[in-house]
Amino acid sequence: MVRIAVVGASGRMGLCLIKAAALADKASAAVAVSRPDSDAVGKDAGELAGIGAIGVKVVDDLTAVIDQFDVLIDFTRPDVSMAFIEQCRLAGKKLVIGTTGYSDAQKALINDAAKDIAIVFAPNMSVGVNLSLKLLEMAAKVMGSYTDIEIIEAHHRHKVDAPSGTALRMGEVIAGTLGRDLKDCAVYGREGNTGERDRNTIGFSTIRAGDIVGEHTVMFADDGERVEITHKATSRMTFANGAVRAAVWLQDKQNGLYDMQDVLGLS
Repeated sequence: MVRIAVVGASGRMGLCLIKAAALADKASAAVAVSRPDSDAVGKDAGELAGIGAIGVKVVDDLTAVIDQFDVLIDFTRPDVSMAFIEQCRLAGKKLVIGTTGYSDAQKALINDAAKDIAIVFAPNMSVGVNLSLKLLEMAAKVMGSYTDIEIIEAHHRHKVDAPSGTALRMGEVIAGTLGRDLKDCAVYGREGNTGERDRNTIGFSTIRAGDIVGEHTVMFADDGERVEITHKATSRMTFANGAVRAAVWLQDKQNGLYDMQDVLGLS
């Protein structure tokens, strides 16, 4: 049984993670951590998640419970996340990271931490999204060289980074398949007299509205036809269940950096 710690336990995603871990066959919700000023501190994590008491009180200090879990799941924010990653590295604890919006320097630190501990780092833990990434690779091989490629993503009003980490990963998969560098070919939004579209670019469009959990569409458009690959998430439990699946998968890994393609055997 893999003992799971959830940070950001009082947030929307944190509550889903607690529920997913507590209900999993091969895992348990062992630790729940929230910020010191949260009203959740001291309360039972299961009751907060709506599944009844599980005997795990929410705490505000990860170091105080560092010996009570095997894998930490982090869906917080980059600045907060880096401290948790360092704590886990020092304590030899494994990590599942679903946080997005890291800088290149922060990603380098995650890569460095993976020399000592096992980490699954993915912008999206959904099984469906990761299957979509494989389909995008196939579509790019067949159609990418002669079509216009556009990525449209939509999320709730509270999401702070744009484009989403999933949209960027989709762009990276397509660009890599075509032998391009996304940093050189990405176009993030258009306004004014932009001139004719460059076929070698990959366009991104971002929507932030209401309570949209997450929607991504990639369009391969040619004259006379287009192919669209779309994934729509309607519940955060999709991501939570995937993250718990990744935590269980890490059980026999000592160190190294992995993603959900590895977890699902799609690499």
